Amino acid sequence: MFKKIISAAAIAFAALGGVAAHAQDADKAINFGFISTESSSNLKQQWQPILDALSKKLGVKVNAFFASDYAGIIEGMRFGKVQAAWFGNKSAMEAVDRSNGEVFARKVNADGTQGYYSYVGVSKDSPIKNLDDLLKNAKNMSFGIGDPNSTSGFLVPSYYIFAAHNLDSKTAFKTIRSSNHEANILAVSNKQLDAAVFASDTLDRIAASQPGTAAKVRIVWKSPLIASDPLVWRKDVPAATKAKMKEFFLTYGAAGPNSAQELAQLEKLGLKGFADSSDAQLKPIRQLELFKDKSKLEADASMDPAEKKAKLEELTRKLNELAKA
Repeated sequence: MFKKIISAAAIAFAALGGVAAHAQDADKAINFGFISTESSSNLKQQWQPILDALSKKLGVKVNAFFASDYAGIIEGMRFGKVQAAWFGNKSAMEAVDRSNGEVFARKVNADGTQGYYSYVGVSKDSPIKNLDDLLKNAKNMSFGIGDPNSTSGFLVPSYYIFAAHNLDSKTAFKTIRSSNHEANILAVSNKQLDAAVFASDTLDRIAASQPGTAAKVRIVWKSPLIASDPLVWRKDVPAATKAKMKEFFLTYGAAGPNSAQELAQLEKLGLKGFADSSDAQLKPIRQLELFKDKSKLEADASMDPAEKKAKLEELTRKLNELAKA
């Protein structure tokens, strides 16, 4: 997996090219990364006005960076090519653990809630009615899953669907394809996939912009609530820049002479604003990862018993530490 991440990151850095060079020349420029939940053109249209306002607040150039996968943003932050980014919880955990990242804020939905869901959807006229139907017919179905570093696209369904039913996501279905949330929704709507995973907030945005597409999709599984996507910066971003950046996001759409215009821009993202946060919001995701690893290990009959016992004890220790934190 790590080799795959490095390979993806290398492609991402090649794409960054001139932007990274420009950032070095400008000395203080900020490269802001965006995970690939949907097409880069859509994300750029939705976020560019916010980045322009952030640039004005910071007094430095803020460049948008879009990678083809989540790993490109994680590795970009790791090597100092990306100073701040919007992540999902799983990818934020990776950025915190190995890219010197730190959570500083999270999204607030348009209705004021601070969470979202992982869905599995099928075509509206599919005979599949629920998760039991889906799993019973899996060997005859094509399935779309998310990026391996996606919380709602991969981690959550991996635990609540596959690990919980002792299934391997790679072999449970006739065919499986990995893509972003938007692509999975479109594939189900167009009957290119029998079923697929995607995030509730992405479906909400598509329902607003392409109601006909969303109307062709029916939800057959809904996850427990997932904490809203976090914003992460590198710990070595200058303290003064951090203070201004946090103030910008926490007040965007809530205060100032441009609040009405800012709220209108946030509505396009299905948001009301941003709330203060920290690495603590990643605790449930860490628990999910450990539970998933423990379930997989317990089901492994080929491992040496002594080695298996030691690894299970280590996972249990980590889970207990998280529970006490």
